[in-house]
Amino acid sequence: MSDEDGDAVETTAAADDSSAVSRDVEEPNEPSGGDPPIEEIAARIEGEPSASVAEEIATLREEVATLRTDRDDLEARLKRKQAEFQNYKKRQEKRREREKARATEALVEDLLEVRDNLSRALEQDESADIRDGVEATFRGLDEVLDGEGVEPIEPEPGTETDPNRHEVLLRVESREPEGTVADLHRPGYEMAGKVLRTAQVTVSDGSAGDNPQDESDE
Repeated sequence: MSDEDGDAVETTAAADDSSAVSRDVEEPNEPSGGDPPIEEIAARIEGEPSASVAEEIATLREEVATLRTDRDDLEARLKRKQAEFQNYKKRQEKRREREKARATEALVEDLLEVRDNLSRALEQDESADIRDGVEATFRGLDEVLDGEGVEPIEPEPGTETDPNRHEVLLRVESREPEGTVADLHRPGYEMAGKVLRTAQVTVSDGSAGDNPQDESDE
């Protein structure tokens, strides 16, 4: 083989290699089996969801619509309950007012009976002894007050003073311990644990100082 023939062979081999490289570059690779379909890739590129994504979106929209309906229903029920409660409170207030009015009416009726008795006592002759009638009327008044649950506050001498139940008028000389009740001036009254009127009392200043027991010993 001459040198010219050798050069020709080498040139032909080089050309074949260049053609193979060109074919490798120009021909794209086949998609692998794990890649998504070309339609789905195109849909994603164009901004259109795939069928599965669209179905999921539709499902979520239905759930949102259902939740909104439930919310509106709960709000409506809450408003109805609030209105019912307000109406209930108004009915209770009216009922208490009626009961209070009836109780007041009953008390006034009882007191009118006491007034009638006092009026009849005053209609007697001036020379008549009306003490028995007045005492009976007084007992009737006490019965009315007792029926209403009204109790007198009448502290005994020597009782510790209570600012919530006793009104101190003045301090006086007394043999009772200093600061305790010396004498009852006017009884007080309480009802259902509430003080209607405090009892007016005088309080011992302890200046008398002599204990009755000491005098008896002498």
